[in-house]
Amino acid sequence: MTTTFESGPGQLFIGGQWREAADGARTDVFDPSTGQVVTTVAEASATDVDTAVRAARKAFGNGPWATMSGRERGRVLHRVAELIRENADEIAALESQDVGKPITLCHAVDVTNAANDYEYYASLAWTLDGATRDTPLNGLAYTKPGPIGVVAAITPFNFPLILAGSKIAPALAAGNTVVHKPAEETPLSALYMAGLLQRAGVPDGVYNVVTGTGPVAGEALLRNPGVDKIAFTGSTAVGRHAASVAGEGLKSVTMELGGNAAHIVFEDADVEKAIGAVIKGFVFNTGQFCMGGPRLLVARPLYNTVVGILADAVPGVPVGDPREPETVVGPMAGEKHLRKVEEYVELARKEGGRIVCGGERLDLNGGFYYKPTVIAGLSNDSRVVQEEIFGPVLTVQPFDSEDEAVELANSTPYGLASGLQTTDLARAHRVADRLQAGIVWVNDWAMLDPAVPFGGVKASGFGREYGPEALASYTKVKSVVISFD
Repeated sequence: MTTTFESGPGQLFIGGQWREAADGARTDVFDPSTGQVVTTVAEASATDVDTAVRAARKAFGNGPWATMSGRERGRVLHRVAELIRENADEIAALESQDVGKPITLCHAVDVTNAANDYEYYASLAWTLDGATRDTPLNGLAYTKPGPIGVVAAITPFNFPLILAGSKIAPALAAGNTVVHKPAEETPLSALYMAGLLQRAGVPDGVYNVVTGTGPVAGEALLRNPGVDKIAFTGSTAVGRHAASVAGEGLKSVTMELGGNAAHIVFEDADVEKAIGAVIKGFVFNTGQFCMGGPRLLVARPLYNTVVGILADAVPGVPVGDPREPETVVGPMAGEKHLRKVEEYVELARKEGGRIVCGGERLDLNGGFYYKPTVIAGLSNDSRVVQEEIFGPVLTVQPFDSEDEAVELANSTPYGLASGLQTTDLARAHRVADRLQAGIVWVNDWAMLDPAVPFGGVKASGFGREYGPEALASYTKVKSVVISFD
């Protein structure tokens, strides 16, 4: 199967036009379920990135987008949401093929949330206004929010559609223009969305896509002086570099980085419900989820019971072809991601861990599959416990008190998400308040909505995606004070 676009296969989208890279370079895109090449896309150079930034700069300075009212921009973004829903089957199939996601998940999560992103920020665009301020000054003081300018949106491979929408929708709602650099492994939905946004009425130059590598296209975008804000989702290591470059240019920054969330099961938990949330927390999106729950902390009286239930239940989670509706766990997004998981599981064995289940590749159609894996017996200072694996691997540790559970949960450098299972409402509030994470889930996992902000603390980044908080991060506020004298 070859994926095609309105303009032909995989060109750059700059200034409302499809074009090849300046030097003609192209790169392969693989289907993770088979390991086979499905198409090629243009590989942008620094020259292409500069052309895209110039197009965005021109559209921001001279085009109609920034001068449109919030209501007008909201109408366009509502149309984007409508088009996503009208083309849901095609978009889901594209995302499934590109990332290896189960098709059922693509429909229920990726496409649904992408449409909701644009719909939510379309409605917020109507409310984007300033306020008068009561002061002792002899005059009238008021604030007026406005767009920042050109936004560089750099997105990862694991949720290409959703994590693009979480940046692009609020950026456009606020009146900014965007240059989007998707992950080199998973560029297809970004290119599809370029055509869709154009059909919805987004003016030329307002949304641009440059496909290519991080070291070339990504670096050029970070360093381009025409960029006013960087919105980045990716690893902590790359995020540190991106934030450093942004600091040199005094650019506004939102960084959503790595995670290694703890999932706490207290002795008063509903065990059956907790087990379902635990499994979802670590196999969701094949474990390629920065807000996944790969560290399970279990009250000691329940520890052996929970490990035994996981040993029986996890091997029964359907792993296979992402095109089959019953599949829950698909392949890893690429060979390098699969190798990384293998290396961590081997390290767990060396560190004294016991493989409760899984612990090996699944040979299926030449794809990049790994069996969901549960590991017990590791110490808290184990690298496998402390570092982000980013695959379908769960470590299990016991604890003896609430204080110890909180201490263990907060013991890694990360702080993106966390969660707990309890039937004690007072404990739920108390522990949630003590957990060092940008979002805490109680008695479930991965409950996300565009109205609920998420983001990191510590090495998991700063700034927030979703909610009115995200919209505010794409604006700059001007104060006006008029003297009555």
